[in-house]
Amino acid sequence: MGTPDLAATVLGALQGGPDEIVGVFSRPDASRGRGLALEAPPVKQLAERHGVPVFQPPGWKDGTALEMLRGLRPDLVVVAAYGRLLPQAALDVPRYGCINVHASLLPRWRGADPITRAILAGDAESGVTIMQMVLEMDAGDMLLERAIPIASDDTGDSLERKLATLGASALVEAIAEWRAGRLAATAQDPAAVTLAPMIRKADGVVDWSRGAVQIERAVRGYIPWPVAATTRAAAQLRLWRAEIADTATGTAAPGTVLAVDARGIVVATGDGALRLLEVQAAGKKRMPAADWARGARLAAGDVLGA
Repeated sequence: MGTPDLAATVLGALQGGPDEIVGVFSRPDASRGRGLALEAPPVKQLAERHGVPVFQPPGWKDGTALEMLRGLRPDLVVVAAYGRLLPQAALDVPRYGCINVHASLLPRWRGADPITRAILAGDAESGVTIMQMVLEMDAGDMLLERAIPIASDDTGDSLERKLATLGASALVEAIAEWRAGRLAATAQDPAAVTLAPMIRKADGVVDWSRGAVQIERAVRGYIPWPVAATTRAAAQLRLWRAEIADTATGTAAPGTVLAVDARGIVVATGDGALRLLEVQAAGKKRMPAADWARGARLAAGDVLGA
């Protein structure tokens, strides 16, 4: 059970193993792009290329999805970024239960967006946890954990790709160890729990009163969605790359442009300055911030996000 690229990577690893994949559950096809054409989730596309039956129930409340699952008679269910909460009746269907490939080192970052939350918090490392599923979100016993460092230039997109690869290999390892009777379940420490609630589109709007460190993390963490954004004269400006600037802000109000040079646009924040390196104006392609500033006639003293 899964939906995005991370789930497809996990599915690909399972397809190379000894076990029979009897079915794939994914969220329904969604509208994408300017034309809003329906696009199948990555895990569905991979499953169909390998002839694996795909099920896309819109929810689990009416019992239809549960009957689909029971009809497959699975020994084990693997969940990876499915995007749906399973009822207890579904968790009880497989002979050996349900296990989850979770993109964090539990009990840190339980919830829908652990990858983005780890970057926003400035965590030094992330990882994956293979865990047994219970009705409470991400609260089951841990079977295996694998960690990796978060690089200073990691975005939400790049870190997800790393964790997808790590999660796929960790899952294959965990299933093999479980089959051999060498895998023990470990309870999570409730005192160490942190939550990773779902990111909303509005979260991407830059609050220049925050510090430069926090805003730089947001620029990286909100890639590929919702992408950090501000405004210039009421027009949206998306921020794709930024760095901390060694520039004194003096008495400049947050959001004030301090300098425009060949390296980019230096903006005052609530604590320090941020240099914008790559931006995207509404209806335009991504471009170096310095190039956009010249065309937009941006100058020191202008204010972003006003």
